[in-house]
Amino acid sequence: MLETLKQWDRDIFVYLNNLGIERFDGFWIYVTKIESWTPLFILFTLLIFYYYKGKKAVVVFLVALLTFAITFLFTSVVKDYVGRLRPNNVEAFTELIRILQKPTTYSFFSGHASSSFSITTFMVLVLRKFTKWIYLAYIWPLIFVLSRIYVGVHYPSDIFVGALVGTIFAFFFFFLCRKILERGESLNNT
Repeated sequence: MLETLKQWDRDIFVYLNNLGIERFDGFWIYVTKIESWTPLFILFTLLIFYYYKGKKAVVVFLVALLTFAITFLFTSVVKDYVGRLRPNNVEAFTELIRILQKPTTYSFFSGHASSSFSITTFMVLVLRKFTKWIYLAYIWPLIFVLSRIYVGVHYPSDIFVGALVGTIFAFFFFFLCRKILERGESLNNT
């Protein structure tokens, strides 16, 4: 059963990776870089300080940073522990896939997926009561993780598990943030 799932994962990866069109390579290479999303991070920060005031905004901002940092750290530990080679480093794939990046770190699970889904989910959770438009922020992690298949560095399972882990961390830190904010309100009311 496990071997069948691994084969499906490889087959889906090869299929999706080969859908790439050369003239769009520049776009996907740009999109896959974390720096390309700096304007979105700035927008997230502005939204926090617009909708939350004073100490509450600082708490939400700091918990958002903590969410990212812990997710990133956990991802790095798991990658080193599991030690799964990236598709671009598997010799059997050399002739089968398009490789646009050549990282040498491990593949499982995707740090791009875990970090982007943790931040986006956290932001959706803290801002959804203020604006329903925040759900559009999910466009970012979806494009971000698709770029990882396009450039040849992650299997679909890397991305799925990364997104799941990031989402779980986001919910955990959202509940932590909510408890901190509630505790601050109760202290202010006494």
